[in-house]
Amino acid sequence: MLNHVDTWIFDLDNTLYPASAKLFSQIDAKMGAYIQQLLGIDPVEAHRVQKELFHSHGMTLPGLMANHGVDPHHFLDFVHDVDVNVVPPHPELAELIGKLPGRKFVFTNADAPYATRVLARLGLSDSFEALHDIHALDYMPKPQASAYTHLCETHGIRPGTSVFVEDMARNLIPAKAIGMTTVWIDNGSEQGPGEARAHIDITTPDVGSWLADVIATLEAS
Repeated sequence: MLNHVDTWIFDLDNTLYPASAKLFSQIDAKMGAYIQQLLGIDPVEAHRVQKELFHSHGMTLPGLMANHGVDPHHFLDFVHDVDVNVVPPHPELAELIGKLPGRKFVFTNADAPYATRVLARLGLSDSFEALHDIHALDYMPKPQASAYTHLCETHGIRPGTSVFVEDMARNLIPAKAIGMTTVWIDNGSEQGPGEARAHIDITTPDVGSWLADVIATLEAS
């Protein structure tokens, strides 16, 4: 079902590296600390506010911007000050992505400085044509439909010949709606509200093993 694909789009966090690395747990804790300091509240209430904004806005930042006038650069610099060395290097993944026919992109709600560090740790610094981050999206994140059209319009991507690979099932809904083939990395990462899965074409627990199967199939066809 992937012979028509000429563009491969990957989420970053908990997709190109396993959720078991717990890098995003560090970010989650930093967001809680930021909200505590910003609002002068205790950790339990900060966690509640953080998750409420995450579920209602797609990520915490736009809610903080809308409700509290937070500077996105200040917020992102703070929450992304984490140890990316918990992510295991993955040279085999670079080799697999390099074998994919066509264009390759990273599409993330994180920012480029952080994403660049993670990609370097994985060994994927030279694996992608472009990195489309939250600044490029003008802070309108996945799963808002405008994020996907902005990605496609900016880079001349045809959704009907594209695959989007993502660990958050709800972020695949708008991708499917515009014609992308959707791949869910079901590896235990935190999910947004909703149990719908009908929009998912392919489910796999690990991006590397899935790509190995894809390449073997494409080479055999």
